[in-house]
Amino acid sequence: MSKENILLGRQGEDEAVRFLKRKGYKILARNYRTMSAEIDIIARDKDTFCFVEVKTRLSGWFGEPAEAIDRRKQGKIYRAATLFLKEKGLLDAGARFDVVSVSPFQGSWKTELLKNAFEIQEI
Repeated sequence: MSKENILLGRQGEDEAVRFLKRKGYKILARNYRTMSAEIDIIARDKDTFCFVEVKTRLSGWFGEPAEAIDRRKQGKIYRAATLFLKEKGLLDAGARFDVVSVSPFQGSWKTELLKNAFEIQEI
């Protein structure tokens, strides 16, 4: 990954955090890593733990952000989320998987939230 892409991704995550805070989310962790996955943002929206994948795009050329999260990636996020909840003793807590799409727009950011972007069925 190029330095430019890394910088763009970091800026997108920073914007996603600001956006989620404005929506009333409480940010609990950023870049939570396990041996096989990373969750960009872990937050709480009222009583629900939200595991947020941030997709920063310069254009819509590669499709919608949620489309970039295939079943394999979903499984990795799910396993990392389960580990986080287990570590905190929260396995019975409500949880969901959200996606925040961030793209540069007229000198600022266009930021969109897709709640319940995917659900885990059988992995």
